[in-house]
Amino acid sequence: MAQIEIKDIRKVYRVDTEKIVALNRINLSIEQGEICCIFGTSGSGKSTLLNILAGLEKPSHGSVLIDGHDICKMSEKKLALFRQKNVGFVFQSYNLMSTLTALENVALPLQFRGMDKKKRNKYAMEMLKSVGLKERMKHTPNQMSGGQQQRVGIARAFVARPKIVFADEPTGNLDSKTTKEVMEIMIHLARKHHETLIIVSHDRDIAKYADRIIYIIDGNIKSDEPNESVLKN
Repeated sequence: MAQIEIKDIRKVYRVDTEKIVALNRINLSIEQGEICCIFGTSGSGKSTLLNILAGLEKPSHGSVLIDGHDICKMSEKKLALFRQKNVGFVFQSYNLMSTLTALENVALPLQFRGMDKKKRNKYAMEMLKSVGLKERMKHTPNQMSGGQQQRVGIARAFVARPKIVFADEPTGNLDSKTTKEVMEIMIHLARKHHETLIIVSHDRDIAKYADRIIYIIDGNIKSDEPNESVLKN
């Protein structure tokens, strides 16, 4: 059985008396360890699909099974615990806590899991070293560049060894050189620990990093093709 099974997902928004179909009967299977890019232009439905996959939105119809668990039927409390144990997020706007250091930001997911301070700081330090931020551990976000902040965000997403990492336009605020560095770090970490990485992007250059490109247009899957990643190893 696939790690993620998306069955007949439909999402309809109501605006006054009008119905807007954001997703129209989406069916997908994603295997553990796959690096997928959900690709499409603004308004195509790609971010809505990611939000439903991550349990941040409920579909109007259909189901999302992760390791056999239908997250669409979970209560908010159960869903929050499920995400805490299984999912990591990388955001376009970094979403770091401004008053915390890089080390403290990365250690947060481990704190939520109840890990003691000494142990979680050890893991957070190792992750920050692996993303090239050994010298920035005590810096707060406003003391770091955008690329450095995103590296902290990546370290935070991967520190608890989640089964799945969702990256929503992870390089949208970065220049081309930093984009390349950030993508290489994410792909390397996902492959190292055989974690599933699902990237949402409107950028064809970002899609080229994935092993599979799922192209969405007007809430429908236009194509779903394997891709030879620009990072082969």
